Amino acid sequence: MQFNIGEKVGFLYETGGGIVRKVLTSDSFLVEDETGFDRPFHINELVKIHGSDYKLPDDPDLEMNEDETLSVSHHYVLKEQMTGYRKPIDVWEIDLHIEEITESHKGLTNFQILTKQLAEFKSFYKKAKKNHIRKIVVIHGVGEGILKEEIRSYLAKQEGIEYFDADFREYGKGATTVEIHYNYH
Repeated sequence: MQFNIGEKVGFLYETGGGIVRKVLTSDSFLVEDETGFDRPFHINELVKIHGSDYKLPDDPDLEMNEDETLSVSHHYVLKEQMTGYRKPIDVWEIDLHIEEITESHKGLTNFQILTKQLAEFKSFYKKAKKNHIRKIVVIHGVGEGILKEEIRSYLAKQEGIEYFDADFREYGKGATTVEIHYNYH
């Protein structure tokens, strides 16, 4: 895999990502991280971030405009396997606060906001399944609990998943963790 200058990348062995700023050698790159620091990385320590648009055009459930996008934070965690080698596992996170998913929500009714948040969630969930992501964290906030209830109602209809309150220490009471189990035969 090769990376180009200006391309978004995620860090494979730590949380976060950045933008490739310079090719140092054929297998190492200078990456500007989220804090603005330039750091050298080996090619095996990076993963491409392919945009942030997670709409699925063939999904009849979603009513999204072409200019709507989904912000996804990729976290790559190492897990020691029984076989003795380390393998990266993807954990995707989405923040459904309306301020995070749209430029402006002025003039939108509560129902329109909820509909937009649910569309973002469904698109994100389907994209995670398509990419065989095993764990997602959905930040829905506390509020009156309507968004959380709608998300969990949707999840209750899905097969091969478990969902529960996310880690209180990290997310407070406003997030749900979803573990997706795939049947590999």
